[in-house]
Formats: sequence, C-alpha cells, structure tokens
Amino acid sequence: MIYRQLGDSGLQVSAISLGTMGFGGVGGFDRVGAGGVDEARAQIDLCLSAGVNLIDTADAYSGGVCEEIIGEAIRGRRDELLIATKVGMNFGPSLNDRGLSRHHIIRQCEGSLRRLGVDHIDLYQVHSWDGMTPLEETMAALETLVRDGKVRYLGCSNFSAWQVMKALWTADALGATPFVSQQIHYTLQAREAEYELLPLSVDQGLGVLSWSPLAGGLLTGKYRRGVVPADGRHLSDWNEPPVYDTEQLYDIVDELVAIGEELDVPPVRVAIAWLLDRPAMSSLVVGARTVEQLADSLAAVEVTLSDEQRGRLDAVSNPALPYPYWHQRQTVAPRFGGADLALHGPGGVAWAQGEAMLDARSG
Repeated sequence: MIYRQLGDSGLQVSAISLGTMGFGGVGGFDRVGAGGVDEARAQIDLCLSAGVNLIDTADAYSGGVCEEIIGEAIRGRRDELLIATKVGMNFGPSLNDRGLSRHHIIRQCEGSLRRLGVDHIDLYQVHSWDGMTPLEETMAALETLVRDGKVRYLGCSNFSAWQVMKALWTADALGATPFVSQQIHYTLQAREAEYELLPLSVDQGLGVLSWSPLAGGLLTGKYRRGVVPADGRHLSDWNEPPVYDTEQLYDIVDELVAIGEELDVPPVRVAIAWLLDRPAMSSLVVGARTVEQLADSLAAVEVTLSDEQRGRLDAVSNPALPYPYWHQRQTVAPRFGGADLALHGPGGVAWAQGEAMLDARSG
C-alpha cells in the first residue's frame, strides 16, 4: 500500500480507503448495496491485510445503520484504523435534522460516536454546503468537538471553491481548527474539479479524497457501446454521477479497456491508477459490493501507467476549457504558479488544448 499525508496535516492515510455506502441497504441505499456485518467484516479484513488504514462513512448512509454495522465490524481492532464520517445530510423529519447548525452538528457527532462505538472520530467532514447557517456558527461548533476530544481532524465535502475558501477564512478569523481535506467527486468521467477545487487544494494545502473514483461503476468496463449490463443501474434510473456525454463515456471506457489489455489488468485498475497520480490526491474512497470487487480495486496501487498511456486517457477525457481559464492560458501562462499548473500543467484539462501555445509563451 502507498501512504500519503492528508493535506498539510501530520496524518498519514492509505492511498486507497474503504467506502461504505453499500453497507446497510436501508432507505433507498439498497441501490448501492446492502452488505451486513459479515460483509463489512470481510472487507475490513481484506483492507487491513492490504495496508488500508482509513474507513470512510457518513451518518446519513442508511439512516445510521451503516455506522452501526461498521461499529460492530471494527470491534476489538479500532486502533488499527482511522475512521472518517460526515454530517449535514438529512437525518430525520425535523427541519433541524439537517444542515450545519450547532444543534445538528453536535447532536449528530454524538450519535455517530454511539453508533460507531468509538470515543473519537479521526476525520469529521461536513457532508454538504449549508447556505442558511452562518459559517461562524458551523466552524465554532466543529471547534467545540475538537476541543472536547471527540474529533481529531476536520474536512469538507461537495463544496464549491469559494465555499471552501470562505470556510478556511472563517476558521482563521475565529482562531478555530481549519479543514485539512476536502472529499470531492473526481474521475476520468468527471474532471470538473480541475478548474477550481484541485488548484485550491494545492494552494491551501488541502488533501483530496475522491469519492466514487470509478464513477459509480461506469468506469469498470461493463458499460460499453451496445451493451446493457444485467446488473447495471447507471444510464437508467441512477444519475450519480450524471452522464452528459454518453459517447465520450464510451470513448473513455474503450481506452481504459485497451490500456488494460496492454498491461494485462482489468480496466478498473487503470482508472484508479490514473486518478492516484492527480495533484493533491491523498486517498481514493473505494466502495464495493463484494470482497472480490474490492480486491480488484486495491490491486491498482501496483499498476504503473506510461506517459503515453496517461496522455491517451487525458486526451479522451478532457472537457472544454471555459472562461476565464482559456483567457489566462492565452495571456498569463508564463506567470503560472503551482496551483495554476494543477489545471494547466501536464495532464490537466488545459494541457491538450494549448500545449504548444504555452510552450511558446513560456519560452
């Protein structure tokens, strides 16, 4: 296993972590999976044997049942693992059973501790943006949990770049603990994070956790032109992540399959290997319905892609370069810093759309 620093913190996390949305199967989560304690225990056994040290979950997964399953599965070996969970999604019928108010954050943290059967949470992440609650209230509530010893590190998830920056500024103004990471959706199929979120992470020293790195199964190789997988839920009644360009998706999968054949590995491992080398990437949160699927993903750390293979994947998956990025590319390329190069450097969205121009201006 490969280990990486979580942003600018001193915490070392495995490059692949265990995603657990598929445990429980309650309240619609059965579309993702319905694993119980036995399945969770088997997957955690495999993860520990492979060197994985981080498990990621959320209070909202199966209405808390997922956390209960994890708590049972890690009993007696909690010290071998880092536990990350989240707060902010709906957790009941009341208007106060959601969001990032002091009321909800503290109540839900205490509930997560009970369900997980632990005395602290290693990484506590706000699951989504709450535009109704002042950030001062949110960050102060999170600081209370840190000072009480219930939480060690803080992160955010599914924020836009300005929201992350405002939260970091607010924490600094309050003298409170800042976020050390952000958990985002970022895959070969969905590279929007390269516009703002990855450059922000580089600039601010945030670690990146990528949820659903196989795009919910879209990049496994079973979704091909003219093929409707019997067990597939995408491109029909499931839109996370949404697919805006089906033809491009098929082109990406074709390239994954081709490179997989060159390396004699499944396309799953190629997709994960590409993502592992992206800027600021700390860990990929990989979920699986079965131990066999999980083992396939864990083996991706052993895959090495050539520059030529990476270039092919970059080219087939590049989205359009919107304003102001194309304008910056044309006018200030010689002044780019490290954060800019998370977008405009080799492999970034902009690279294939103006490499010669950037070289000319830099020279």
